[in-house]
Amino acid sequence: MSIADNKKAFHDYFIEEQFEAGVVLQGWEVKAIRAGRAQLKEAYVIVRNGEIFLFGAHIGALPTASTHIHPDSVRTRKLLLNAAEINKLIGKVERAGYTLVPLDMHFSKGMIKCQIGLAKGKKQHDKRESEKERDWQREQQKVMKQHRR
Repeated sequence: MSIADNKKAFHDYFIEEQFEAGVVLQGWEVKAIRAGRAQLKEAYVIVRNGEIFLFGAHIGALPTASTHIHPDSVRTRKLLLNAAEINKLIGKVERAGYTLVPLDMHFSKGMIKCQIGLAKGKKQHDKRESEKERDWQREQQKVMKQHRR
């Protein structure tokens, strides 16, 4: 079940591979995410000291959050992957010019996971081409629908 999607990622990047990563969260963040207060629009993934972090994801605190906790809604959160996946991602990002982008946040067996994608940036003409392709698919669906009647 998806919690938050990053639709902009598929518009701005060619997603070549996807990985599912665990997210290190605090208690108030889990409650807020379950209440649907997570956003990945401005988020991106960074590599620092051989670890992978989710940066800029916004999780709005609930008004019922505890008084002794001072929630930081856009703090950097660590992503959990196995060592082989981390090494592969670091190699691609540092050598091959790839980017890591968060695609969505979802529940998996009661845990909150983040789907990240290994991506190459699209140029402006690629974005226009994708839009034309999408419009053409929509037009085909209209024509097929009319022929069925």
